[in-house]
Amino acid sequence: MTTFTDISFTSSDGLQLYARDYASRGGPAKCPVICIHGLTRNSGDFEELAPWIAEQGRRVIAVDVRGRGRSQHDADPDHYNSVVYANDVIKLARDLGIGRAVFIGTSMGGLITMTVAARKLNLITAAILNDVGPALSAKGLGRIAGFAGKTVEVNDWDEATHYIRQVNLSAFPGNSMEEWGKWARRAFAENVDGKLALQYDSNIARPLQTGQLKSKSWVANFAFRRLARNRPTLLIRGDLSDLVEHEQLAYMKDLAPDLQYAEVSGVGHAPMLMEAQAQKAIREFLASVD
Repeated sequence: MTTFTDISFTSSDGLQLYARDYASRGGPAKCPVICIHGLTRNSGDFEELAPWIAEQGRRVIAVDVRGRGRSQHDADPDHYNSVVYANDVIKLARDLGIGRAVFIGTSMGGLITMTVAARKLNLITAAILNDVGPALSAKGLGRIAGFAGKTVEVNDWDEATHYIRQVNLSAFPGNSMEEWGKWARRAFAENVDGKLALQYDSNIARPLQTGQLKSKSWVANFAFRRLARNRPTLLIRGDLSDLVEHEQLAYMKDLAPDLQYAEVSGVGHAPMLMEAQAQKAIREFLASVD
């Protein structure tokens, strides 16, 4: 597996944030890729995808959004929103001297990508939205609200693995216990007391739990249209998804007729992007946007 370099950077409001930097594996220079994870996740979700893309000759930056992974928690929970997250990503790109990039955003990461498009479109060369868009199913939002930000106590890695399986089984019915164990080690880490804890600040879920994150909004519509009508955009969706169901899919295609689309069979929200159908779509898309 390709190794990565740790990046530490400071947000505009003084938080210490983290990202992984996967170097290109050679060949002519190509536009780099910025990967942004979902609500309760972290950069570890891209530990297989990022090296795979790097082998295609692209530098890959996978971020830990503030409040997750190795990035600092924010003392003000109101800062856990897409505008602040987008500003952090824009700051990271500026610090690294990246003037343009392909964005890959899973779930919340896709909403952040859309927000970047609304604020600084010239930073985005093209975008891959992983199972997310301007319209979201209330069913999926309700399911995520049911576990995100809730206190979880596990005593060992076996219990952590079973917790991750319980939360995600409906979306990934074909996963093996080995795969669930891999997911657990991305989601949990030992805290200062030597106990296993989820790698995120529980306050990140407040916008979802309080209804601030709505299934539809004119702001999201504007951001999506600005992205998908002005930049090559690929939507990848799990065919079992409860967040982007057929109604939301049709809505997105209506807003952006040129939207490219790929579906991953047998999984829900959100594909890990290493599935064969996702890999094929990503490889072809990346080959067409540089």
